[in-house]
Amino acid sequence: MIAPQAIVLKAPGTNRDQDVSQALALAGAIPRITLLDELIEQPELLSAAQMLVIAGGFSHADALGAGRLFALRLMHAAGEQMQAFIEAGKPVIGICNGFQVLTSAGLLPGALGHNDSGSFQCRWVTLDAPSSSSVWTTNIQPIDCPIAHGEGRFVHDDVHGLAQAGQVALTYRTNPNGSMADIAGVCDASGVVLGLMPHPENHILTRQHPLHRSADYQPGVGLGLQLFHNGVHYATQ
Repeated sequence: MIAPQAIVLKAPGTNRDQDVSQALALAGAIPRITLLDELIEQPELLSAAQMLVIAGGFSHADALGAGRLFALRLMHAAGEQMQAFIEAGKPVIGICNGFQVLTSAGLLPGALGHNDSGSFQCRWVTLDAPSSSSVWTTNIQPIDCPIAHGEGRFVHDDVHGLAQAGQVALTYRTNPNGSMADIAGVCDASGVVLGLMPHPENHILTRQHPLHRSADYQPGVGLGLQLFHNGVHYATQ
């Protein structure tokens, strides 16, 4: 299997690019951290890659809204290349701020609003993967990983229709932010684009779980690495 080239796209304020790169490398991809300004100058970089990850953080200090300025700059400068990338069936994932970017760019349905608690939430959650069209979540087991966001409440005008269309890819067992229908992640109609608020890249090794020394902890269970393995596998088909 030839290792796919994966662009990890970051902007000022992004802070999970190294974490995502490690996850991609462990899953068998070759990550390339790429600045948004670099992609704007060389949008052809997308055509040479087989995967795209928009990393988490607080791009542009969440000016104009979380992920909005990142999305505006990306789609203005490389919107055609982004559409071509997706139409070619190349997997795309946006994590936390990256999810906010993808919804603001119109590449994923719905929107992310302020947490219903009115405060930033940083905790561990468990995610389930209902049957969906997502290539990223095919046959995965429940994932344990952290969240860290203030604007993670997923809203959509027809969550039932979204589920029927196979676009609800991940749900929370315990809802931390008031997301409609406990939705933690959604995909586009094709299934190649996934956005989620939690951080699977921060549970790719057993020792990253806060209870990994507990007698009840099962090593290797609930790793977020499953998502990245699926993405890499799909990119090599």
